[in-house]
Amino acid sequence: MHSAASASPAPAPSRPSRSSYDVVIVGGGHNGLVAAAYLARAGRSVLVLERQDHVGGAAVSAQAFKGLDARLSRYSYLVSLLPHRIVEDLGLRFRTRQRRISSYTPAVVDGQPTGLLVQNDEARTRESFRRLTGSDRDFEAWQRFYGMTERVAQRVFPTLTGPLPSRAELERIVDDKEAWEALFERPLGEAIEARFENDLVRGVVLTDALIGTFTHAHDESLLQNRCFLYHVIGNGTGDWDVPVGGMGALTGALADAARAAGAEIVVGHDALGIDTDGADAGAEVRYRSPETEGRVAAGSVLANVAPSTLARLLGDAPDPALPAPEGAQLKVNMLLRRLPRLRDGAVDPRDAFAGTFHIAESYSELEAAYREAAAGRIPGTAPSEIYCHSLTDPSILGPDLVDRGFHTLTLFGLHMPARLFAGDHDAAREAALRATVAALDAVLDEPIEDCLAVDADGRPCIEAKTPLDLEADLGLPSGHIFHRDLSFPHATEGTGRWGVETAHPNVLLCGAGAVRGGGVSGIPGHNAAMSLLAD
Repeated sequence: MHSAASASPAPAPSRPSRSSYDVVIVGGGHNGLVAAAYLARAGRSVLVLERQDHVGGAAVSAQAFKGLDARLSRYSYLVSLLPHRIVEDLGLRFRTRQRRISSYTPAVVDGQPTGLLVQNDEARTRESFRRLTGSDRDFEAWQRFYGMTERVAQRVFPTLTGPLPSRAELERIVDDKEAWEALFERPLGEAIEARFENDLVRGVVLTDALIGTFTHAHDESLLQNRCFLYHVIGNGTGDWDVPVGGMGALTGALADAARAAGAEIVVGHDALGIDTDGADAGAEVRYRSPETEGRVAAGSVLANVAPSTLARLLGDAPDPALPAPEGAQLKVNMLLRRLPRLRDGAVDPRDAFAGTFHIAESYSELEAAYREAAAGRIPGTAPSEIYCHSLTDPSILGPDLVDRGFHTLTLFGLHMPARLFAGDHDAAREAALRATVAALDAVLDEPIEDCLAVDADGRPCIEAKTPLDLEADLGLPSGHIFHRDLSFPHATEGTGRWGVETAHPNVLLCGAGAVRGGGVSGIPGHNAAMSLLAD
């Protein structure tokens, strides 16, 4: 049955009902809704102002293709970092489902198509490594490496919903000198090259360091390490699970929890500015709606927007010491009449696409693509990864589409920085999509175009979103899905006790740009609420 949980939340009030609230939250994405639910449950009067005509931000479901009953997680699509305690604290009617396959990576060995299939079955995974590499060495290194990251995850993840530890405190919590050096001290490429021999295996490990982040294995800034860490610590396991009913199910559950607790959510209201005296006397948020302009007073303001957007709302000059945010991905959504055949005939497409399907993501291919993009060119062999939501959770499809064997495919392309799309955007988007589809077709036994469904107007069911599209759709600066570069989850000078503080005591960040932000996690929303409640 098509899950009702994936439907859009009920219509919100058309305007704020009061002139003053204890807390005004700017931005109705999932983090803002988490904060609203916690604060309203604690007895605070809460208003959420959302620019779009619906809440959820990037965590939404949408009927992307006209006339077809398929609600895709259009932007964000998997869940790892959302703590179970937030779901339990707020009584959310929301669940995830584990994927039965971790990943599949096509390869060619001795001229024959094959692939690396990583799954829960250790013996079958070992055999897959052996077919690819000719020995057990990389499999055993894989087991040791991810055993290490799991131990780090079990120790670090519980700290994400408490006050920020210092760097020294976090090192004591990790309590593993080898892991600390590999993940927190030295470029990740060194650890990968020291442990793994096979170029393809090295690339599969590196991909988690590049999702939404334009960098490379040996970046001395350790941006790749920070990205990798957040991709392997989720809920102490690093598992990336499928949201049952689509990402809109989470948004709907959070909106319901916030409203049930007494929070007021108003959509179609774009924040124009935030005025604050910099103390505890209060603040005002100026807004515009289709009908009017107005202002509302607040004891505190939580900003569920990027730090650069908050600076603009406050009238602050950008910090010249901070790098400008830049998204670096191509998001492609597809609806298929059937899954495509693979050149590797030994693997069932239902297995290959059930986990993360890596395309052109060997270590050397990732480095070559980075260098091309850094030089201002769309990579000739475009790296990406795909997964099929509907293999794990068919509830996002209408019953007729399920019966007919339809499936969704979500593709996330790497090394596609916003700078590549700054000229003729439409032409660059089309070129990036062509390069990405060509890399996919190279590992298929038939063109993906032959498998695409067509919408009510006869158009193929495929859409591409560049970083500039994400900026236009969601307000993400240059399409940066984490709002800005990720930080290590420990305190540094000026981060404050919870990692949500700003230079204005009654204005807090509660979005992905907070320390310990990024991804669909709810952690910044939780931490901003805890900071206010602790005060």
